Amino acid sequence: MNRLHLPLLAFAVALFATSCGDGRQPLTIYSPHGSDLLALVEKAYEAKHPEIVVRWLDMGSQEVYDRIRSEAANPQADVWYGGPQTIFIRGAEDGLLTPYRPAWADAIPAASRDSRNLFFGAYRTAPVLVFNTQAVKPEEAPKDWDDLLDPRWKGKILLRDPLASGTMRTLFGTILSRSVKETGNLDRGWDWLRRFDGQTKEYVQNPALLLEKLNRREGLVTVWELTDMLWQAKRGAPLGYRFAKSGTPVIDDSIGMVKNAPHVAQAKAFIDFVGSVEGQELAAREAFRLPARTDLPPERLPQWAQDVLKEMVPADVDWPLIAKNGQAWMATWDRTVRGHGAAKPKP
Repeated sequence: MNRLHLPLLAFAVALFATSCGDGRQPLTIYSPHGSDLLALVEKAYEAKHPEIVVRWLDMGSQEVYDRIRSEAANPQADVWYGGPQTIFIRGAEDGLLTPYRPAWADAIPAASRDSRNLFFGAYRTAPVLVFNTQAVKPEEAPKDWDDLLDPRWKGKILLRDPLASGTMRTLFGTILSRSVKETGNLDRGWDWLRRFDGQTKEYVQNPALLLEKLNRREGLVTVWELTDMLWQAKRGAPLGYRFAKSGTPVIDDSIGMVKNAPHVAQAKAFIDFVGSVEGQELAAREAFRLPARTDLPPERLPQWAQDVLKEMVPADVDWPLIAKNGQAWMATWDRTVRGHGAAKPKP
């Protein structure tokens, strides 16, 4: 397996970014997509391009951004593969991406791509309400975001650490932007997040540990990403999920080429593959990724994707507001809300 872990020293990245001893050209990817999708795409892409060897680093969405930013003077990655559009907007503003318009660009909605061709939606995903089916009956599980504040779930909620998670940042940003839309300010949103913090037993450092703790009933409820839940169902984990009835923030899971990428031609070819009909159908069929392309007939998609398109009600989300303020909001949350619950004064 080509997965490298974050504690490795920077020179390890530089080592595999150089030409390979067998003559193949390297392609280096930073991604939060996890080993299931990354290993699948690696194998399929190398089969089509035997002259290329794919290497990838798997980490959280925020960690990808932080790493690419820290390496901006000497980029090691070629492709930034995965993460919510909001974090790609920040990356574009920081000058971390370079323009490339793939052949499939017009097959995704204009709202899912950057007008300067810096990044494009590759997949669609969403946070869902998750529960342990051995401890919570489906009819008793949370049905909407506000249900998470019910006293019955106090101390029974586990969450992925929001500072490292694009999924949790999206939920928190949705709550705060909804407050602005409905009341004209952030007060109601901060109150909701303080109450949610008071309900939360633990913020878990990585997704694998989060799901393991849920399986062991160390917590009964969480909010996590749709794709992971579909994988868990396939593996027989005692976890169920549902879409929030008031609406789900649908995330444009994006891709872009790193500025001054060491291997430009390889990066462009890989981006072309990810958004191609072949690449989109492969990811949907084998890795539970909902295509960002809107030109694929539903009947060509697997049954799970057809079901999601029928069941999921997209929420009306102010993505530009979240992209502009999300970093500051999370810093405020970490400083004044985390661990304080409803007892902490308003930020």
